Formats: sequence, C-alpha cells, structure tokens
Amino acid sequence: MSRLEIIDGSNWRELLAAPRAVLILAKTTCAACAAWSEELTAFLDADPRLADVRFGKMYLDRPGLIDFKRGNPWLAEVEDLPFNLLYEHGERRKSWPGGGVERLVDRLAPPPE
Repeated sequence: MSRLEIIDGSNWRELLAAPRAVLILAKTTCAACAAWSEELTAFLDADPRLADVRFGKMYLDRPGLIDFKRGNPWLAEVEDLPFNLLYEHGERRKSWPGGGVERLVDRLAPPPE
C-alpha cells in the first residue's frame, strides 16, 4: 500500500491533525503533479527516513472540498501546482510549490541547534 494517501472532503482533518503531515495540493490534469506523485511514491517505498510523517495528496479539481477551501482562504493565492504543505499537530508550518525529494527532505529536517 502506498504511503501517499488520497485526501478528500472526508479525511483531510484527520491527516492535518497528525503529529507531522505533508499535504500535496494537485489537479487531475497537472502533469507536474503526476510526476511529483510518482517521484515521491518511489522515494517513500524505498527510504525509511520519513517514517514519522503522513503524506496525502488532494486533487483540488474534485468535488467535496468545500469545507477545506472555506477553512483555508490562502488557497486563492496558490498559483503553482503541485503545492506542498507541512503541518505539525494541525498547524501549518511550511509551504512551497513544486516537487523534488531533496527539497522535501531539507524542509522536513529538524532545525540546526
């Protein structure tokens, strides 16, 4: 089973409430989104470093996301997809557009002491 969960109107709150979660915003017609999903899935299947993080992908062009969209007005400013969000215990900590495993791992690393 893939660690990259499909997130919709019924399960987004659960994902975001996790101790650490990455939500990827995408559209079904976005080639860059599909490529990032493939790269991330391959990484998650092969590398145990981010075992403490839940990963989810939400397709913004699918129905059922009214509550998510209303609760997150910053979505109106997102122009580039895929768009990644790091949440810790329900709080949005970081966000960035685009893909790339190295960029993801860098952003999830603990801050230097």
